[in-house]
Amino acid sequence: MAENSIEVSENAGVRYLHFSADWIQGAMRIQRPNVLELAYTREMMAGLLLRDAPWPREALLIGLGAGSLAKFIYHNLPDTRITVIEIDPQVEIIARLHFKLPADAKRLRIIIADGAEYMLKDGRKFDAILVDGFDKEGRAGVLDTLPFYQACRARLSSSGLLAVNLLGRSKGFQASAERIASAFADRSLVFPSCDSGNTIAFATGGDPVEVTLDELITRANHLNKETSLNLTATIPRLQAAGKLVQDRLII
Repeated sequence: MAENSIEVSENAGVRYLHFSADWIQGAMRIQRPNVLELAYTREMMAGLLLRDAPWPREALLIGLGAGSLAKFIYHNLPDTRITVIEIDPQVEIIARLHFKLPADAKRLRIIIADGAEYMLKDGRKFDAILVDGFDKEGRAGVLDTLPFYQACRARLSSSGLLAVNLLGRSKGFQASAERIASAFADRSLVFPSCDSGNTIAFATGGDPVEVTLDELITRANHLNKETSLNLTATIPRLQAAGKLVQDRLII
């Protein structure tokens, strides 16, 4: 994955990171650099609807991209410490030069390493693990295997949640969802595909997720007020994922 050709472009006030001309790896609205511009990145933060605040205390991101998720967490969840594993050192340089990635080693630690190897070797646990790693062909490679998802489960704290960006329109999407379900004993959910083709899967192996519809709405409204992250539209998508039964979400 480290041989990607990285490009930066701008259009209509949005700056984009590409690993190839037609493959967007990240985006930043120049006038609002810390807002999650792409819909799938907003949905990757839906764990904030599923756990009581303050959560997460420790977040691990596999794949830096334009730094959108790292920046959002850094600026809006001040009690969260963030570790990012990025295989390509060029990506970190581009994120700092063009996408306003904060320089704060105490709260935001960037490690240049292979994400799969890191998960298997390092024993530290995290409350949130967010996986968004692809090469220039849109392939996740080892980051989409049963052993990797099993390693993620082992590295989650008791309140831990895994969020994975899958490409829902790719041929291997259903197999990916099944691998996640297998690694987490069916304690997972998969959102319907976004317009971009990205699909987000969540999973947990620790404390149950049990949230009422009213609680989801209250948390979404609070998040919107405090961080400008609007997850109101995510709630019916949770319902469409098939896990919200009798106005209660259980994973």
